[in-house]
Amino acid sequence: WDNQDGYIACGGDDGMLKVLKLESLGSANNLSPAGDKGSQLSMNQTLEGHSGSVTLSIWNPTHQKLTTADSNGLIIVWILYKGMWYEEMINNRNKSVVASMNWNRDGQRICIAYQDGAVILGSVDGNRIWGKELKEQLAHVAWSPDSRFILFATEQGKITLYDNQGNVVSKVSNFIDPNSKTKIASMDWYNGSGGYLEKDVPCLAIAFENGKMQLMRGHSDPKPILLDTKLDQLKLKWSLDGAILAVAGMQKIQNEDQCAVQLWSPSGQLYRFLKVPGKKLSCLSWEYVGTRLALSVDSFVFFANIRRNYKWATVAQDVIVYTFNQPESADNEIVFWNHKTNDKRIKTLQGLVCIAADKEHCLLVTKKDDGASLMVCNSIGTTLDTKNIPFVPKLCKISNNDVVLASDAHLYHWSFKTPTLGKIGVIEALRRKEVKERHFLIDDASIVGDSPKSLDFEFIKSKTTNDPIVGLGLLDSCLLVGRQSGELLQFQLPSLSLSNKYTSDITPCHLDINCNHTRVAVRDQQGILKIMDLEGKKGSRVDLKSMELNRKDVWDLLWSSDQADQLAVIEKNKLLVIEHQLVHDPILCNGYLSNFTDLTVKSVSLDDILNDPMTPTKESVTAIETKPLVDARVLISQHGVENAFQLAENIHHPKIWKVVAEAALEQLDFTTATKALVQCQDYHGIQFIKRIQKIRDTTIQKAEIAAFCNKMDQAEKIYMDGDRKDLAMDLHMRMGDWFRVVQIIKTGGGGDDQLLEKAWNHIGNYYFERQKYAQAVQYYIQGRNTSKLAQAYFLLEDYENLEKLSSNLSENSQDLKEIAGHFAAAGLCEQAVTAYMKAGDISAAVNTCVVLNQWNTAVELARLHNFKEIQGLLQKYASYLTEQNRLWEAIELFRKANWCHKSAQLLFQMAKKGQDQHINPVTIKQLYVLGALEIERLHSVQKSQVSKSMQDPTAALDALLQEDKQADHKLLTNPWRGAEAWHFYMLAQRHFYQGNLDQAVQTSLLLRDYDDFIGTTVAYSLIALTSLHAGHFQTCSKALIVLETLGSKDVQYYKKLGLSIFKENRPINPKQRHTNCSNCLARIGEMDTQCHQCKMVFPTCIASGRPIVESIHFMCQTCKHRALESEIANFRCCPLVRKMILVPHWTLGSALVSCLFPFRH
Repeated sequence: WDNQDGYIACGGDDGMLKVLKLESLGSANNLSPAGDKGSQLSMNQTLEGHSGSVTLSIWNPTHQKLTTADSNGLIIVWILYKGMWYEEMINNRNKSVVASMNWNRDGQRICIAYQDGAVILGSVDGNRIWGKELKEQLAHVAWSPDSRFILFATEQGKITLYDNQGNVVSKVSNFIDPNSKTKIASMDWYNGSGGYLEKDVPCLAIAFENGKMQLMRGHSDPKPILLDTKLDQLKLKWSLDGAILAVAGMQKIQNEDQCAVQLWSPSGQLYRFLKVPGKKLSCLSWEYVGTRLALSVDSFVFFANIRRNYKWATVAQDVIVYTFNQPESADNEIVFWNHKTNDKRIKTLQGLVCIAADKEHCLLVTKKDDGASLMVCNSIGTTLDTKNIPFVPKLCKISNNDVVLASDAHLYHWSFKTPTLGKIGVIEALRRKEVKERHFLIDDASIVGDSPKSLDFEFIKSKTTNDPIVGLGLLDSCLLVGRQSGELLQFQLPSLSLSNKYTSDITPCHLDINCNHTRVAVRDQQGILKIMDLEGKKGSRVDLKSMELNRKDVWDLLWSSDQADQLAVIEKNKLLVIEHQLVHDPILCNGYLSNFTDLTVKSVSLDDILNDPMTPTKESVTAIETKPLVDARVLISQHGVENAFQLAENIHHPKIWKVVAEAALEQLDFTTATKALVQCQDYHGIQFIKRIQKIRDTTIQKAEIAAFCNKMDQAEKIYMDGDRKDLAMDLHMRMGDWFRVVQIIKTGGGGDDQLLEKAWNHIGNYYFERQKYAQAVQYYIQGRNTSKLAQAYFLLEDYENLEKLSSNLSENSQDLKEIAGHFAAAGLCEQAVTAYMKAGDISAAVNTCVVLNQWNTAVELARLHNFKEIQGLLQKYASYLTEQNRLWEAIELFRKANWCHKSAQLLFQMAKKGQDQHINPVTIKQLYVLGALEIERLHSVQKSQVSKSMQDPTAALDALLQEDKQADHKLLTNPWRGAEAWHFYMLAQRHFYQGNLDQAVQTSLLLRDYDDFIGTTVAYSLIALTSLHAGHFQTCSKALIVLETLGSKDVQYYKKLGLSIFKENRPINPKQRHTNCSNCLARIGEMDTQCHQCKMVFPTCIASGRPIVESIHFMCQTCKHRALESEIANFRCCPLVRKMILVPHWTLGSALVSCLFPFRH
């Protein structure tokens, strides 16, 4: 069966080859008498060219070619030309018979395997790519989905994987018969063209002569699914979406062979078993849409209609929820389609297991690595509640706020929450809150009246049962659980107490409860239907009383939601409505039952929808009226309203009364219409009759009645024929059809510009409510609706046009603040401030800057507009950040507001805290450096503010300067002390570990001036350590004396240490080298930091720790610290602040050092 154009190739003995084509059935919801014939042949062409029996035929759908082979080894490629099939190529090897052949997915290459082991790989244009002799008797060949590999199976059961160049890759494990003694009967590898149900789903099926088969996720699957079909002479084929595996063969029944077909899921679940008349079933093939199966039995071709078990549901009567897979994707696209408004919402999930729905909610169950996820949505796909469970259910139901899931052995109940209570009362809400979730083994539900004990998931997962759950039925508080033995358990929700036990003689795979919980419709796996009465009283075990019905091949059923005795079923392709024991006349219908209410059955053609799932049409949904409703309409048309009134009294259904009332209104029989509306309690209709009775013009009365009966076209026609376009427009305005209002205005129906703008705005609202903002913009522009236009631009993230709109508005426009709010929500501070300033709302502009952390702008606005509240707001926000320990955010806040002394204080506090916590010294130094840089920035800011104050002094600036004066004077005068202390502390240790002992002593001596940062004990301990190793025993002795005078607990230790050192060493220092003072030329020691004659203090080299006596040296332009030329030459960054040094530009007497980039902490 060609999977694109629908051609069927049939081969037989003596070279018989035919190509058939069936006429399309049209819509699956085509309504006609059930006796109408099905499809008819539109092509029946006999192809001549084979002399032997035609054994193989395969299609190349991409290039519309048919390839056939016969028992003589002849291969013919056929091509379609002007509606007829002709030979294109012939190949006859004349050595062996073709065992199998297969096109790859894109139709570019064909692999032909001969029984003698010869393999030929050819291209679509007839060229031979390569050939190979495998020296084995081949039986089957299959391409991998990606066309990279080819799988060969021998008659002996050996399976080998080759690449597409003919090289051996690996052997494929035979899990059915590891010794490879069982022959392989059939093999099929799904190519993935229709997408995948889920990730890692089985797609390779291998069947053996013993009736067993293995389903593999790929050629290297270590744990395939092993199944026993109990059939002989197996043939198998995947559907074109990989969702169903059809298996055909022969079954022994009372020593006679019976043809049979089985339908399996990829996970190994048997969907359906079908007996087929005939003596030999030789082949099977899927229709391209996957809804029919062609079976070759003897000399006949049987066509089986396959009713797919789609994952779908109906929510809120008008919303169809269905899922499909994109090609080569494991993602499930879930569509929420309102067939009345044609609106669609799409959700993308992975591993969708099942969909269930009730009146208002939809349940989506997806498979996860550790179990499953439950998602409850409303009719537009918005998630209301979610839940994760540690198992994957096979059945699910939802009703009101109850979700029931079932696996083979246990049952799970969850009461979910919705955002609002809605119609649920407070007591009911509290009761649901108490019973959130329960899970128990189905075997524990044994005593009527008791509630099974909720057990732990881990305990339940290890339990199994001999009588698994096969069906669920749930309506309101009534739950029915069907088991494989035919037992039905009835539970009461939400307590889950066991109400009754029932037994039946069929396996209850499909359960549906009627609206008053008195009956249940039960269907088994073979399509046998029974309707059974439920006992109202409790009992230990009750045999279900079934109605005398003989219905078979039933594949869908649904009770009426308002009539407890009406059941709609679909048997084969016929819709039957069963009322009591009366079966109404059948109607041809191949759709799925969506809902049954008001004597109308709604049928959905999912086959048509899923052919093009992204563009469903309203024709796919059909409303079918039941016999009482049809009889009422016939009676009205033939015998008048009076006789129909008598029928309505006999049936007494609101829908019948409604039909009678509408017919009476059309005849202007207001008395009869009023009586009918009273019977169906339609208060609105009664008020409508009172209103139109006051209208004297019968033409207007008829138009209003047509509108009341939802016949809008007829009502408009009456108004237009009466030249009352104004009333036609008023009618459409009342009905909300503003599109038609615009059409009438444009055709000269009157109306002014104000009405036209109103219509444009309502059309804009129509698109806006459906989140089609681009279309809404066009109509809001025509309607001059600035507010809604701004919202649409904001939701489209079209900030450029939103800014243009803001600039075009006048200063007194009320929409400016709203637009500014949109900019602020998007983080566009500049545009938001501009809009607020144009609207004259300075306070909102400043607050926006604060919220978006644009404190520089906030302070500047406050200064220009004398907004004093900014200081308190800034301080309050900074205090909040500090209390939340978000110190870096507080520092950044102060920096943006130019409160440099505040940011410096926080940095120094963090450094001090780091000292107490003994964190990395590098981090402590960096914090001190950052604090010092902030103080330097403070000086720059103050200088800038002073220069501005000379021209325009303000109160805000005075306040800022006053705040600066209150800063710590010590920090302002010498901010670098902390950074210097930890820099020299680490530099001394670096010299010490590098072996520069004299420099280590010299640098550590500098720490005497920084003991308030380093600590006296640490400073003098380091001096003592370095001087001891350098042989400066006098310096070491002085350091130990200081340590002993500190009064710490280690005094005795210091004394013993000094005694051990100076027993062998005299407390003297080695002679140091001398140099001359650069100021007075006096002779000084190389470690002296001050000239003893002129009292000049020498700066310290930040690169080495040595005093700088030379007059020519470097100075960092950022930290203003100096370094010797010989030492700084080896550095690329300033050693203190770690900023990059510009390539030195030598000048007379000095060298220029500048910093290019900000310090990165």
